[in-house]
Amino acid sequence: MSVASRIIRHCSVVPGAVFFPECCMRVVGLSLAISVVLLSFSLSAKNPSGVVMSPPVEEMEMPESNDANVPLDEIRRFVSVYNAIKQAYVDPVNDRKLMHSAVRGLLSDLDPHSTYFDKEDADAFDEQTNGVYDGIGVELQEQSDNTLKVIAPIDDTPAARAGLRPGDLIVAINGKPLANVDAMKPLRGAPGSQVTLTIVRDKNGKPFDMTIKRETIHIASVRSRMLEPGYGYIRISVFQADTGNDFHKHLGQLKQQAGGKLRGLLLDLRSNPGGLLTAAVQVADALLDKGNIVSTRGRISASDTRFDATPGDLLDGLPLVVLVDAGSASASEVLVGALSDNHRARVIGSCTFGKGSVQTLLPLDNGDSVKLTTARYYTPSGRSIQARGIVPDLLLKPDGVGAADLSGSGIDRSEAGLPGHLRGTDEGVPGCTSSDPLPGDTPIMTALLELKQPGSAVQAKKAIPVKVVSDVKSATKSPLSVFGKGRAVKRVPVVSPTSEQVDGQPSK
Repeated sequence: MSVASRIIRHCSVVPGAVFFPECCMRVVGLSLAISVVLLSFSLSAKNPSGVVMSPPVEEMEMPESNDANVPLDEIRRFVSVYNAIKQAYVDPVNDRKLMHSAVRGLLSDLDPHSTYFDKEDADAFDEQTNGVYDGIGVELQEQSDNTLKVIAPIDDTPAARAGLRPGDLIVAINGKPLANVDAMKPLRGAPGSQVTLTIVRDKNGKPFDMTIKRETIHIASVRSRMLEPGYGYIRISVFQADTGNDFHKHLGQLKQQAGGKLRGLLLDLRSNPGGLLTAAVQVADALLDKGNIVSTRGRISASDTRFDATPGDLLDGLPLVVLVDAGSASASEVLVGALSDNHRARVIGSCTFGKGSVQTLLPLDNGDSVKLTTARYYTPSGRSIQARGIVPDLLLKPDGVGAADLSGSGIDRSEAGLPGHLRGTDEGVPGCTSSDPLPGDTPIMTALLELKQPGSAVQAKKAIPVKVVSDVKSATKSPLSVFGKGRAVKRVPVVSPTSEQVDGQPSK
């Protein structure tokens, strides 16, 4: 069975994918040509490379417009305003700055994830997928008022060690309100230098300062350990180009440490902001024997993709529990949705972020890029999680140890709380009342108790009702229903693609 898929190359941002070679999109009347390099690939059990290239596509299909005519009158008005600013504004204005502002204005009214990257941000975006850059190590979402919302700090980075949390709002950097500065750039800088952030944690709370020393960030996206004999733990902090390979290696190491007697696996995706879609697909494929993983749909056929699992389950049907929280977003939700909808895993934690849209990164000839929302993605059951998130089978609350101020803060930590967010098909799912970060080891121990509960293949095929657990002891009452039939162990070829669709803003 192959994975028929198309993924936008160099072009996407949140859950990523790739398409085909060399397309050109032209905006008639504006004399603007945007070159897009696209790649089509397929994962196949019969192809040792795991990648199949499609023939070049000469021209991208464009959706039919509601108005076939270019709005020339509106363009003339724009030119008139532009000329008036150039000629009469009290101070001279740079042409490049004016055009950047105009393009950003076009994108800002669409949704929070469509934006304009200058060359520096575009380069930073590329660095992010390779896992090495200078900064503090945090995934952010720029708000309409220029403040920055923390999606998640990245594991073992200055931001995580300083105590930044999902949902925190950065309102000033080095004492300068973000309404008056370029919000992203000050967070990056030379290793050893410091940056002071002014944080608002509660909706009506008092701002406080947090000083963080920058480092060269080396992101190890996969880590693992044995929780106790027979039960393994894998933590994925972000989906990078090498995450699929690393997951395969760590799972093999756990099996070896267990002496061939691995009894179950806990997969921790808390505060994982996403990353490369193909990396999430590779991990899902390693844990599924068959079935759909994810599909994407947009207005043009190039946005319509589908990924299916290839035969074989590297866990050989062993119990699997996935731990999530409010910082689990985008590509993380793709993986969770695939495992949940295929009844392969039990999901516990708090509601996920709800990032269910796909962005395409369109490189421009001057090194800048346009990041444009081009599709929604759908889990195997056909549900869109855009602005609704994934409701765990077992809902956990912060345990109060070092997390007492995480819940009830009045700050919406979800995609649905972003101003101007892309509307979901079914926002506000009943039962999705917990959207909290779940830091610390208590959720891990709760998940381990859940992992050790008996289950059956029959139970695993049925929908599992949502339960709420506020402490570890009550978790022992919840049955685990994640067992499947034994399968031959699969060796999945994992290839790092040359370019991908990825999530969010460049990490800082």
